[in-house]
Amino acid sequence: MTLTDPAQTLAALIRCPSVTPEDGGALATLGRMLGELGFCNDFVTFSEPGTADVDNLYARLGANGPHLMFAGHTDVVPVGDAKAWSRDPFAADIADGFMYGRGAVDMKGGIACFVSALARLIARRGAPGGSVSLLITGDEEGPSINGTEKLLAYAAGKGERWDAAVVGEPTNPDAMGDMIKIGRRGSLSGTLTVEGVQGHAAYPHLADNPLRGLVTLMDGLLDPPLDAGNARFPPTNLEFTSIDTGNLATNVIPARTTARFNIRFNDIWTAQSLGDELRARLERAARQTRLRPGREPVRYEVAFDPRSSPSFLTRDEALIEALSAAVREATGRTPALSTTGGTSDARFIKDYCPVVEFGLVGQTMHMVDERVALTDLESLTGIYELFLERWFDQRSSAAGAG
Repeated sequence: MTLTDPAQTLAALIRCPSVTPEDGGALATLGRMLGELGFCNDFVTFSEPGTADVDNLYARLGANGPHLMFAGHTDVVPVGDAKAWSRDPFAADIADGFMYGRGAVDMKGGIACFVSALARLIARRGAPGGSVSLLITGDEEGPSINGTEKLLAYAAGKGERWDAAVVGEPTNPDAMGDMIKIGRRGSLSGTLTVEGVQGHAAYPHLADNPLRGLVTLMDGLLDPPLDAGNARFPPTNLEFTSIDTGNLATNVIPARTTARFNIRFNDIWTAQSLGDELRARLERAARQTRLRPGREPVRYEVAFDPRSSPSFLTRDEALIEALSAAVREATGRTPALSTTGGTSDARFIKDYCPVVEFGLVGQTMHMVDERVALTDLESLTGIYELFLERWFDQRSSAAGAG
């Protein structure tokens, strides 16, 4: 294998069937690549009752100077119906300028490009003037309990400190150079249960339909909008994702109904302040009688998932500009600085150092026939190489000036 070729490094990783939480040999394969570049590898397995054991890798090159972390995951989502794929999802076949395979985009491709970028930089001018670490988990596509969060704490407990981090998630919507993530919205999930009185649908006055109460409460949560967003974040958005009564009869008013919802929120809110606002809205809505004339207030309970994710915004302008400049030089495009999308492991990293995200085009992630253009692999490798050079030179110049 030639480590400077991202297609070869990616093919080796794709051929490891690391469907979360299984490792499939992916971390050992990556560790061998990094060992060739001079990294010291630390393989760690984390456990927690009720969850699968998960293998992780922390690798470091260098012992001094500015310290840059690259973070990612080798676990992938299931392939679904393997017969629906045009090619073996773990063969890394190449056709018409694309490499096919589960994880090609999300996100073994990002890891492969970073490894090849480092290999090229080392071959061209030697190891960076500082330290580079890779923090790679096998639990990003799973519950995210035995992965990045624990690996960060483990490494920090051994004295590791980082000056900046890049997460290699696929951030580009349409073409390489489209977008850098400089933050993420928070995520808060909840369950709303409404109590009623079961009865015959033909005699509604003898029952209390909880679905009428639920619709009333849903309206109170959705209107008015929670906010209008701000310069860096879109408006906070609440989506109901399921409604369940457990009722199979069309002529029976149910006794209870449950709705689940998820909110992606900006930095106007914290999970606590958002929860307080939702509770206040529910209290007001419960007293509305338009759909329930003559009834007592809606009887309900709301419970929020304790594993919420906070919103965050990275303000390290030097880090952002070093990556933006590398993108501009390699692609001729000026990347948008965005906080859109779902959550990522950056939500854990931001507690240790400034973090940005940049990777491949994400159009086929999690899909049948997930694939990456070979030209995109070359483009991302070039961007990472330029970024590494710029960031370390920038830090060296700043240290010299000081």
